Amino acid sequence: MNVRHQQRTVDLAVLRKNVRLIGESVPEGTKLLAVVKADAYGHGMVQVAREALGAGASHLAVALVEEGVALRDAGIDAPALVLGATSYEEALLGVEHSLTLTVCDAAMVRAVEAAAVQQDKIGLVHLKIDSGMSRIGARTEENVQAMLSALAECPHVRLTGAFTHFADADGEDMAFTYQQLERFKQLTALLPEGILRHCANSAAIHRVPEAAMDMVRMGISMYGYPPVETEMPLEPFMDWRTRVTYVKDIQPGDTVSYGRTFTADKPMRVATMACGYGDGYHRAASGKAEVIIRGKRARVLGRICMDQMMADVTDIPGVVPGDVVTLMGRDGDERITAEDMASWAGTISYEVLLAATGRVPREWIHASDE
Repeated sequence: MNVRHQQRTVDLAVLRKNVRLIGESVPEGTKLLAVVKADAYGHGMVQVAREALGAGASHLAVALVEEGVALRDAGIDAPALVLGATSYEEALLGVEHSLTLTVCDAAMVRAVEAAAVQQDKIGLVHLKIDSGMSRIGARTEENVQAMLSALAECPHVRLTGAFTHFADADGEDMAFTYQQLERFKQLTALLPEGILRHCANSAAIHRVPEAAMDMVRMGISMYGYPPVETEMPLEPFMDWRTRVTYVKDIQPGDTVSYGRTFTADKPMRVATMACGYGDGYHRAASGKAEVIIRGKRARVLGRICMDQMMADVTDIPGVVPGDVVTLMGRDGDERITAEDMASWAGTISYEVLLAATGRVPREWIHASDE
């Protein structure tokens, strides 16, 4: 841990296992795309990208051109799809670094052509189909035909794939997801043979096997948090720990933290820990969160502060400053997951994984290989 005691530990060996499990679950010949946007959901984009590729992924996906450039700067040359809509400025960077750009209409195709001509290169693109997400993408046959016409007029742009995104593949009613799948098939039937067609996100990988097509996109499931029930033994692989900095006894009637939202009704022993919302621990979890100290769960008391938080250690003997506190991860028989933390904060596991700030350092290990 760092001087300030906090640290996130990312076990890349578990990531490799997750990728292999997903790869074994899809039809033979279906490619794996690892989604590493947003710093690989907080796990470290470059490190995760390298390990995922080593475990069987053939493609990567990012949200921003700048993220793709960072992959190239790190020496990663695998096909990398930029998922967001493309402007001319983004096309310039994307073409320069051999990224695959997302185009949604004829104007974007022409923007990529202009960028490619300027650099005397070929711009690689995937066509985004809006099959029901209503975010970005071509929605109608007319839209697709207009893009095909633009592609025919733009010799420096090469269409290598088409994709869509499911809006509710983790919901209870799958009817809309199957409508989206059918719509995607209808619209991509207009496209040339030989391009990659992909629509399966994490939820669809587990629930809609017929959506695997040419490639699946491994998102939150790759990080050990499948959004739907599955028998696949995927595991989280990022822990977050800090240390106890102070221990004190309080008496009945004493209050804890800002706003005096917690009042002791008996003698208690309270530990202060070096973590707060300034580190990315959600303040909304105040009064609901738990941590693990010496293998036992301890309830967080009162409001979480910017830099510190307090927990009830009355029933955990021997707690002293310096003891390790597990905020997310396993200690003995107890485990706290990002889903647990999300439920306390009223959010989703994705946000919890991304929440830690830059003052919480990360360490990458291969502990499971030992």
